[in-house]
Formats: sequence, C-alpha cells, structure tokens
Amino acid sequence: MRSTRWMGRLLVLVVAVAFLAACQTADSGRGGGPGPAPAPGGEGPTTAPTATDAAPAPTLTATEPAPTPVEVASPTVASSPAVAPSPEPTETAPAPTATAAPTTAPTAAPAADVEPQVEVVATGLEVPWAMAWAPDGRLFVTERPGRVRLVVDGQLQDEPVAEIPVAAVGEGGLMGLALDPDFADNGYVYTMYTYSEGAGLANRISRWELRDGRLQDEFTLLEGIPGARNHNGGRIAFGPDNKLYATTGDAGRGALAQDLESLAGKILRLNPDGSVPDDNPFEGSFVYSYGHRNPQGLAWRETGQLLAPEHGPSGEGGLCCRDEVNVIRPGANYGWPVVTGRGDERFADPLAFSGTNNTWAPSGAAVYDGSDLPAWRGDLLFGALRGQHLHRLVLEGEDEVALAEEEELFAGEFGRLRAVAMGPDGRLYVATSNRDGRGRPAADDDRILRVVAAPSP
Repeated sequence: MRSTRWMGRLLVLVVAVAFLAACQTADSGRGGGPGPAPAPGGEGPTTAPTATDAAPAPTLTATEPAPTPVEVASPTVASSPAVAPSPEPTETAPAPTATAAPTTAPTAAPAADVEPQVEVVATGLEVPWAMAWAPDGRLFVTERPGRVRLVVDGQLQDEPVAEIPVAAVGEGGLMGLALDPDFADNGYVYTMYTYSEGAGLANRISRWELRDGRLQDEFTLLEGIPGARNHNGGRIAFGPDNKLYATTGDAGRGALAQDLESLAGKILRLNPDGSVPDDNPFEGSFVYSYGHRNPQGLAWRETGQLLAPEHGPSGEGGLCCRDEVNVIRPGANYGWPVVTGRGDERFADPLAFSGTNNTWAPSGAAVYDGSDLPAWRGDLLFGALRGQHLHRLVLEGEDEVALAEEEELFAGEFGRLRAVAMGPDGRLYVATSNRDGRGRPAADDDRILRVVAAPSP
C-alpha cells in the first residue's frame, strides 16, 4: 500500500511539471516572457531620450496630409536633431486662434554625396541685408544703415555707390535690393527701405540709375507701406515673369495682414515702372497674397512656384515660434493673425512649419541650381537668424511642391544668417547679420560667405 501510494504521488508530480513547462512555452510565444532585445533599426519599444539625445521628431512622408495633433509620450527619435511640435495651447479671444500643429516633422536629410564647406568672400560689413549680381560679376550689397556696397573681383570696395537717408530704427533701414532684368542696358537698381513719415515710419520701394559709379535719380515706385520698429518685411526680387515682388510685414499690427486695403502683411507684385500688373489677383491692387506676419524671403523653383519663408509669432497671444515656409499662390490667404500652422481649410497651409517650440527666424532664401553640390539641386535654402544656421528643405514634385526632408547646416558656426542668394558662378552665397543688435559679432563680422564643395580627401 505504501509503495502504491508513493507511485501515485510520483505520477502526479511528473504530470504537474510537464503541465507547467507547457504553459511557460505558450506564454513565451505570446510575448509575455522577457524575450530577446529588438535588433538595431527594428520596431522595438520607443523610450524617452536622455539628456544627451537629439530632440525627438517622428517622421512624416511628403505625401501624407498633416495629422491632427496627438500627444505622444515618446516619439521615435529622428536621425538628426529636430524639435517635435507639441499641441498648441487653448486660445481665448482676442488672441489669434492657433490651428492644430502637426505632431510629426519631415525626416532629416541624409548627408550629401559631396560635403559643403564655407569660404569667406568679404568681411567688415555692417548688417548686410541683400545681395544681387550685375552681369559683369559685380556684387551689390545693401547695409541696413543705408549704404549700398560693391564687391569687385572678391574685394569689398571702400566707397559705397549710395548712401541713402533711411530710418535705421529697430529692424528697419535699407533692406531689399534687386537689379533690373535689363540692367546691362538701363543700369536700374531697385531698393526697399524704411523712412520717417510724420511721427511714424513707413517703407518705400524705389528705382535708381547707376551712372558714373553712383546710384542717382531716385524714382519712387511705391511708398506709404506701413512700417514700424519691427515687422517691415523688406525683401524684393524679380520673378521669372519680370515682375517685381516685395514682402511686407504687418508693422506690429496683425489685423492689417487680413485687410486688403492695407499693403502691410502682404506679398506685393509690381510692374518695373511702379504700376499695377493687369493680371494681379485683386483688380487695381498691388496685393498678390495676404495674411503674412513678417516674410523676408523670396525664391522661385525651376517649375515656377514662388516660396516665401516667414517669421512666426514672438509673443502675440502668448505664442512663439511657428515659423513657416509658404508656397505663394495669387490671391491666397496665409492666415495671420487668425491661425498659425496647418489645418484650417479657410487658409493656405505652409509647406514647412518649425513647430510650436522651435524657431528658425527665417530670412533670405534661394533655390539651389548649381552643380558643386548635386544633392542640393532644386532644394530651398534659407538663413536662420535666431536659429543660427542655414536651413535646407529637400523638395519634390513638379506641379505640386512637397517637402521630403529637411536639414540644419553650419549650426552655430557663423551666427545669425540673413541674406542667401545664388551667384553667377553657381555657388550659394550667405551673409551674416551679427551686428544687427541681436548677435554676438566676431572681429571680422559681418561677412559674406560662399558655400562650396569640400575637396576630395
């Protein structure tokens, strides 16, 4: 009896052990057990970054619509530093109503096949604002205090070709510069600058004739554009249609950007003689697009689209950051001060958006069409003032432009960058803005820099 009872107990024990082993195997197959760590690049669980990690930014394909904001505790970290936009705060009247900010950002651009490097072209300038080349290779540069300078054969000339009496107050002064498409024949140079009007400030677009080495015979094309200590816009450029385009800021009065009777907070389009083009979107008006806060860049793709970087809010309604790059369409409304960012069907969505806690403070822009850096061809590059870098947007599409990737270049190396332009040599030129009262100028600031391909090792 004792032997039979012992054998029975042994049999029960064996069955129990076998049952427990089978259960453990089944749990492991459902993922309930510890299991192996995910392979690099796999879809393992996301973790919050450490203090040394790049700021998180999930990826967004260029063809996807901007998603509704979703609070994600630990987004996937992008391949290069980028700040992920966070949901915007609840707005109360009369503050601008912020549209939903996307929770994703484009992926960082991969390293170019040929690495860029920078060469110094000229030093010792005072807040250079715009650059333009004559057909003979002379480089015209505006300085915000009111001077137009020349760089000839790589040398900054001591004597300016013009000293314009401007109101160099705050962000105002001598800003935009453009040469006539027929400059070789007529010598016309166009400027945009701030001047005193009664007790206030305004902005003027003028045409000059270069004669005997000086700008002479000022002819006013348009004046009375609302001005202020800040938000003056100021960029001018000829488009592929040979019309003169100008950016204007809201002069610190956001409501003007929505007022079609005002020239503030707009992109304007003029004939070279200062008249209104017959095919402008609003009859008898210089207004080409509206709802802008402070755009400071103009650049055209080879496919014809006009791109304009724009400063986002810096305190209005308790908001910051929210810089944009917009694809400009005739008659379109870009939302300021009613909305920022994407998602409101009443307004045109930006092509690129810095997010709700990251700022570029974008200024001059150019579409790269050189051959030195083939990976950049067709990309938009613009200077970041507060961001202190050269920003690259990788674009795709022809009839409709889309953002594929973006990249920050030379971050913190040269300080504030304002003017960006393609030179006749197929190289990209950039001017610093470290002597504008907000930077930390070095002994040789401000400078004009040329971006070239680094020599092969």
